[in-house]
Amino acid sequence: MQQSLTSFERRLINRFQGGVDLAQRPFREMARALASEEDTVLESVRGLLERGWLSRFGPLYNAERLGGSLVLAAMSVPEAGFERVTEQVNALAAVAHNYRRDHWLNMWFVLATDSSQAMRESIEQIESGTGLRVYAFPKEQEFYLGLWFEMGDDGSLNTRSIPAVAATERVDLDDLDRRIIAETQQGLPLTHDPCQALAWRIGCWPSEVVTRIDSMLQSGVIRRTGLVPNHYRLGFKGNGMTVWNIPDDRLREAGERLGAMDFVSHCYARPRHLPDWPYNLFAMVHGRDREDVMLKVAELSQQLRAYNQGHEVLFSSAVLKKSGMRLAL
Repeated sequence: MQQSLTSFERRLINRFQGGVDLAQRPFREMARALASEEDTVLESVRGLLERGWLSRFGPLYNAERLGGSLVLAAMSVPEAGFERVTEQVNALAAVAHNYRRDHWLNMWFVLATDSSQAMRESIEQIESGTGLRVYAFPKEQEFYLGLWFEMGDDGSLNTRSIPAVAATERVDLDDLDRRIIAETQQGLPLTHDPCQALAWRIGCWPSEVVTRIDSMLQSGVIRRTGLVPNHYRLGFKGNGMTVWNIPDDRLREAGERLGAMDFVSHCYARPRHLPDWPYNLFAMVHGRDREDVMLKVAELSQQLRAYNQGHEVLFSSAVLKKSGMRLAL
């Protein structure tokens, strides 16, 4: 699968997963960095999107900074009704991602809404429609979010951390900000000058689009702007959600330790649900396969040996839904 990428496409993905400057023609600037041509880069990005190597090109937004609500949720779904429940859950626009995992809590999904009230209503709708309990795991503290996937010409796969932007407070946005966000949640226009195309679409000057996007980057509303790779397609087939039972007074220390590891993409404190669920620290680990992930989990366990009171690894066995989070602003 990986061999169908050219060396240039690998370099493009490796280089521009974050930090793309939109103030000038971004594909021209990307081409200069790669000693290539603007049209070559633009057509390469289009092709990578069409072939599924990239999820999108554009800004990654921080839902909490937008005033929205984002919750990881799980259910224990009987096998006989799994297909029916999947259809019911996926039918909700608020459900951005849904995965089957090898665990008694076998369905895990992300809900994104524009308010806490809408989140409560979405959870109640799922519970009443399916007759099943929803275990809600809102983020209580963020220790790390971000991962840079890198591929070598020799077939090697590596990960490294992206500097995180700590942002938890809501930022006040005006109507123009909201129109920009609404038009770019699924990606930027694939043209030589995306900001100009976006400005024409929403009715403002291109310079104002650039200024607003830069302001949102500085405030943490936008985490980063660039290519968003499909890590499954790149060859990172092992994806384990690790969950840890950590004493509350050691939680910050444990979270910071896990979040500093190069192969961890998400690390959050989330609530326990006793007696069913004793875990309060979640960290996503990526690797080439499950064996690779388990070796990395062993390294995490060593990092937490002084205060780990138990942990599990939940592997995803099927992607039930994967769409970009889209908040109604």
